[in-house]
Amino acid sequence: MRLLKYADGEGFRLTEDLKAGIPSYAILSHRWGPDTDEVSYKDIVDRVGDAKVGYKKLEFCAKQARRNGLQHFWVDTCCIDKSDPIEVQISINSMFRWYRDATRCYVYLSDVSVAHEQKPHGDPSEAPWMSAFRESRWFTRGWTLQELLAPASVEFFSNNGQRLGDKKSLGQQIHEITGIGIPALRSNQLSQFDVEERFRWAEKRETKYEEDWAYCLLGIFGVFIVPNYGKGKDYAIRQLRREIDELSERPGRPQNQPNPSIIIPFGRDEDFVKRPALLSQISQKCGRPGSRTAIIGLGGVGYIDPSGAHKG
Repeated sequence: MRLLKYADGEGFRLTEDLKAGIPSYAILSHRWGPDTDEVSYKDIVDRVGDAKVGYKKLEFCAKQARRNGLQHFWVDTCCIDKSDPIEVQISINSMFRWYRDATRCYVYLSDVSVAHEQKPHGDPSEAPWMSAFRESRWFTRGWTLQELLAPASVEFFSNNGQRLGDKKSLGQQIHEITGIGIPALRSNQLSQFDVEERFRWAEKRETKYEEDWAYCLLGIFGVFIVPNYGKGKDYAIRQLRREIDELSERPGRPQNQPNPSIIIPFGRDEDFVKRPALLSQISQKCGRPGSRTAIIGLGGVGYIDPSGAHKG
């Protein structure tokens, strides 16, 4: 992982590729413009690129990080050497972790403007920029899903650097825009959410390369894949689902619990008649962990036929 650092008189400089001893850092989340507008790894190495539109985002990130007491920050456009396929592969599989481990994540919304300095609104839904916030294309991109969910601290900024709020204060609005439940927005354990629910979070999002629709979800499912571009979205999704299935079957992974996961308390009934012998018969028939049981009997008369107990 390379990090950027800004020094007065020297401009932006990259660290070496850090394997250990990574300092605290901020991380930028944004929607890419045309490739020619973004500052690349080569631009930083060659000390050019300051005339590009995307240079403004680097300046914003450096300034905001400095305000938060951070010297280092990470921006995907220029911290990855995209001419190196191995580095790209490693980066795709590491991206979720890099966002998760960041001290701060700054979301730069290039399509949200705040005309002048404004005091924060007690109710964000009444803010004059809220309509543009709800329509921001940042919420439609595939890669920004993990950038929203992975970090503990996610702050939103307008295109002139004004802070709009964070993932907590804007949680209700983000939920309404994305359809992602507030518990998921605040969770650091996405594995507790159903696989299909996590897929639904991404179903309306788009990526530049069709295979990236699957690859941008790797961290959300906690799997690793060797990216294979050129085979299409369906192939990439099959890759992803295969890894998810294999992960769920590995030893040590949580399995379905044989005991009830929800206990509903009832008051004790003085007239209740225990049937230990009958329960023992049912247990022998249907006691295999993970099986489903249907018990046949006339409701309300206290009669159960053990021959009607079936394993599913």
